[in-house]
Amino acid sequence: MKVFVLGLVSCLLTIPQLVSAQSVENFSLEAIGEDSKAQVESKFELKDHKGKTVVLHFLLKTECPFCLKYTNQYAQLAAATPDVIHLFIKPDSEKDIRSWVKKMVKIEGVNQPTIYRDPGAKLAKLFKIPDGYQFHGQSVHYPALVVLDGDGKEMFRYVGKSNSDRMPKDEFVKKLETMTAK
Repeated sequence: MKVFVLGLVSCLLTIPQLVSAQSVENFSLEAIGEDSKAQVESKFELKDHKGKTVVLHFLLKTECPFCLKYTNQYAQLAAATPDVIHLFIKPDSEKDIRSWVKKMVKIEGVNQPTIYRDPGAKLAKLFKIPDGYQFHGQSVHYPALVVLDGDGKEMFRYVGKSNSDRMPKDEFVKKLETMTAK
């Protein structure tokens, strides 16, 4: 029985490594502008960005002041690292996303980040972002950051334990430097 339990524990410990090593061939996300007339790229398709590092920022559904702060911080980083693509992803309706975007702080010299819609949190599910976090009376996915290499293979992930648990920008920069130096 002990051998069985040890074998089972060993298998369970390797599952996160297998999940994080997954490769995604393609996905597409619809871009949502501040209003219906906003000029933004209409969609993002991973296959069109081969060779680029892509960072997926899974934001919470509904109102989240930490998501606003986090998005503003990483938008500044995105402006300083044009070779890295940052995608800010929300599972809300178009109307709710537009309302949320209007609350973002406009920073001089930094383009307003594009927010991409993930209806039904399908992409979050594809990347196995845990859900079940209770927020504003709803069960939502936890906030997460997933880094993909130029082939769509997952290099790293950080999943927060609450709406305020996010990877600090400076810590992310250090982690990104070690990953891309290889």
